Amino acid sequence: MTKIKVSLCQLNFHVGNLDYNFKLIKSYRDKSALNNVDLCIFSELCITGYPPEDLVLRPSFIDATQSYINKLIELSIDGGPAILVGYPRFSDSKLMNSAALIDNGITTIVDKHHLPNYGVFDEVRVFNTGRVSGPVVFKGIRIGIMICEDMWHKDVTETLIESGAQVLIVINGSPYDQNKEDERLSVAVSRVLESELPLIYVNQVGGQDELVFDGGSFVLNSNSKLHVQCSNWKEETCVVDLELNQDKIKVLTNNLKAQSMGRESDYKAMVIGLRDYVIKNQFNGVILGLSGGIDSALAAAIATDALGSKKVRGIRMPSKYSSQGSLDDAKETSTLLGIKMDTINIDNLNNSFLKELTPLFNSLKSDTTEENIQSRIRGVLLMALSNKFGNMVLSTGNKSEISVGYTTIYGDMNGGFTVLKDAYKTDVYNLARWRNKNFSDFFMGPKGICIPVNSINKEPSAELNIDQKDQDNLPPYDVLDDILQRIIEKEDSIINIVKSGYDEKLVKRIYKLLLMSEYKRRQSAPGVKLTARSFGKERRYPITNAFTDDE
Repeated sequence: MTKIKVSLCQLNFHVGNLDYNFKLIKSYRDKSALNNVDLCIFSELCITGYPPEDLVLRPSFIDATQSYINKLIELSIDGGPAILVGYPRFSDSKLMNSAALIDNGITTIVDKHHLPNYGVFDEVRVFNTGRVSGPVVFKGIRIGIMICEDMWHKDVTETLIESGAQVLIVINGSPYDQNKEDERLSVAVSRVLESELPLIYVNQVGGQDELVFDGGSFVLNSNSKLHVQCSNWKEETCVVDLELNQDKIKVLTNNLKAQSMGRESDYKAMVIGLRDYVIKNQFNGVILGLSGGIDSALAAAIATDALGSKKVRGIRMPSKYSSQGSLDDAKETSTLLGIKMDTINIDNLNNSFLKELTPLFNSLKSDTTEENIQSRIRGVLLMALSNKFGNMVLSTGNKSEISVGYTTIYGDMNGGFTVLKDAYKTDVYNLARWRNKNFSDFFMGPKGICIPVNSINKEPSAELNIDQKDQDNLPPYDVLDDILQRIIEKEDSIINIVKSGYDEKLVKRIYKLLLMSEYKRRQSAPGVKLTARSFGKERRYPITNAFTDDE
């Protein structure tokens, strides 16, 4: 009978920061040694941080990565825990996404076979396909190592079964979306049912540009029962005892941590995504416009939960169209969150712009041109404050507005990050209500109500004209969002959406607005991915596009 102890090391790596990542791996190996761990398992491409994208095309980057692998090999000679790490490497001049099991100065390498080429993934572009390897022998146990996508295809598991694997270990860089948590576990259960082998799944945690990794590493026994699950949304290790008896591996540990789901996960995704974007890019904090509306109120709450009140600054920028109620709601937002707020009245600036443009406009009728000037003045002011004080401008647009172009390019779209970019307007309301009723130690903001109730309850308006309301030009947000989700998430046709009960003219108008706004989205700041079809790398529509879906 053989027993081994493994540590699932669910950590927040930093893309390109090789020295930081090496020290992080070393520190967790040192901690694991105190618990008599035999093997520390880290996530996919953990040496480089994931995803490294085109960094891996630089030979100097691969050389530097290999130098840190060499340091880990040298480190392992001390007889401490073995480590399983992911890294990119050249093999016969071909770039591979690899895993290395390093033990007592000896390295065994497995290459990724299935390269994902969908959604946010385009590994086919930079990596080469590796052959399916047999199991790696460690302390008398035959370990079948898979790298992320390899688990989602049964052929790799089948090969490992045929070549005598006794346990499956999967190292992952699996980003969050609203369906991913259940999908991962379902696929893992399928592999266990096929192989009758235990499966260890290690994911990373943290934000990287638009992607957020939620952790949730787990272990399934050979009967597909969930024995171990790490927390999601935070760094931690889970130590697991395995026993080999009569050629069968049994998971001895039972340790299921509570998991956040639904709106809680979406909210935490935005918090950690913004937090890591600001910290890893070394901004001093964030600055945003506070209009008194729901979007800026929720964005401010997320920013405060991510960074703390001292690193969030709100700016009121009223014009003659701003209601006293909105000014009061913006003030209440700053008070509830404990953030600094300043006020800059833009009326004189707006009048100056209009005066200079009057000869050119030649008494033409006022339209959205004049409205957008106000938004662009606000954008200029926020960028000036950002340049002067080193705080990143946080854009506050939501997915509904960004979809149909109800955001002003070079105005309220200005910013380094759009935290609500993948949250529809109806999601914004639901998330605001959720946050007012819930708190987590994960948050750096206050307990209790932190978003003004009036900002949630009042009718939304950009307040760029007299008595303006969003619903003057848009359908109710529950209708708009359902149509948008059908078009964006489901790629449904206009005909099918109309058959489901919606007015044909309305559907065609929304579809047209979506297509017309692509050029704006190409110039927008990154934002946290929440859905399976986020704007950016995941949904790539041409700007110049004549297809209307009703031909």
